[in-house]
Amino acid sequence: MARRLPRLKVFRDTAHPCSGRYLVTETGKPFFYLGDTAWELFHRLTREEAELYLKDRASKGFTVIQAVALAEFDGLNAPNAYGRVPLHGNDPTRPNEEYFRHVDFIVNKAEELGMYTGMLPTWGDKVNKKWGTGPEIFTPENARVYGEFLGKRYRTKPIIWILGGDRPIENETHLAIWRAMAEGLRRGDGGEHLITYHPMGGQSSSQWLHGEEWLDFNMLQSGHHARHIPNYEMIQRDYERKPVKPCMDGEPRYEDHPINWDPKNGWFTDYDVRQAAYWALLAGAHGHTYGCHDIWQMYEPGKRQPISHARTPWREALKFPGASQMRYVKALMLSRPPLLRVPDQSLIVSEVGKGGEHIRAARGADGSYAFVYLPVPKPVTVNLEKLNGRSVRAWWFNPRNGQAQPVGEFTRKGEKTFTPPGGESREEDWVLVLDQVGKRYRKPGA
Repeated sequence: MARRLPRLKVFRDTAHPCSGRYLVTETGKPFFYLGDTAWELFHRLTREEAELYLKDRASKGFTVIQAVALAEFDGLNAPNAYGRVPLHGNDPTRPNEEYFRHVDFIVNKAEELGMYTGMLPTWGDKVNKKWGTGPEIFTPENARVYGEFLGKRYRTKPIIWILGGDRPIENETHLAIWRAMAEGLRRGDGGEHLITYHPMGGQSSSQWLHGEEWLDFNMLQSGHHARHIPNYEMIQRDYERKPVKPCMDGEPRYEDHPINWDPKNGWFTDYDVRQAAYWALLAGAHGHTYGCHDIWQMYEPGKRQPISHARTPWREALKFPGASQMRYVKALMLSRPPLLRVPDQSLIVSEVGKGGEHIRAARGADGSYAFVYLPVPKPVTVNLEKLNGRSVRAWWFNPRNGQAQPVGEFTRKGEKTFTPPGGESREEDWVLVLDQVGKRYRKPGA
């Protein structure tokens, strides 16, 4: 029997400096959203394949699997692995029970393995085709009915609703459809689940929906068009919006994705996905989504055509280092009080750097700890007086293997320069961890 995972909610405490910034369980335990984009999971994999994929992601510490009910690649008319399409006659008010039983299996298996499903009711081309297959099938009326169907079906399941699906809201009709779908979801699940919105590249849900009461947290897509995309700038904009809502990068650069969709530019690596994760989290994101170009489409040579130059079979891509390294960023963030983490660039006295050398910093709101991410191994000078206590303990945390090594203890006074170990490669990143002595925090990442 699948274990019941706790309901998630936005952390609210008016007396707390980070109220509204993070997600917690119904009992108040911090929840770290570590997502993986498996957009075609329901549409393309058998149950046995889905179980293989989910077990791998659970073993790597992922907490959310992002997948689409009405998938992108002809998800209305190309059947799933069992020959079923999701809707009768492409009518959102007539869902196909056999198709959704397969979705049920995957949702239940994810729960059994301790993971939530970030479910997109539909890819955005069914609302705003813009490009892709479509067709546009939604109206406000049938979107409400379809949303209520999903809400009722998964009311007791560990779901996070993700509307949007890589498309912008360009007119009042689009907005009315998404509002109606959110209303249907709320009516069906009784408000049990969080709702967000996944936009197209370079955009954020906040551009259209920040003031919508049903939008629980903002999601942006920093995208795949270049290396060193400053997603921290997008996070910072959403972090500063009022009213306060949690925010995150729900689709950064994918591992093994051709840069700007052209293999001539090279391919994103584990370094790129680490950089995106640490930049976003230290800029104020509540969690982060990893992605692999081969896995989101479940690429399988001889069975499916590669999309945008996919080159690695999805089973092999499960072994890429970037996915394994996401467990280390999660472990680091949870090794210090996560609900106290606030971005603070004033920690850095030396140059913060430009482009791929940009340094990002955050600290505990109580001054008990700080994280400083260095994407390249260069010295950094820190203002120790941004912390509390009489002395500070320093560590170097290695994002590539999750290991931490002590630097020493220092009087908390003035400025101090720290030089990371190694430095043989420009893509050797490090995190400087500073702790208030007396707090007795455990080894970073442990």
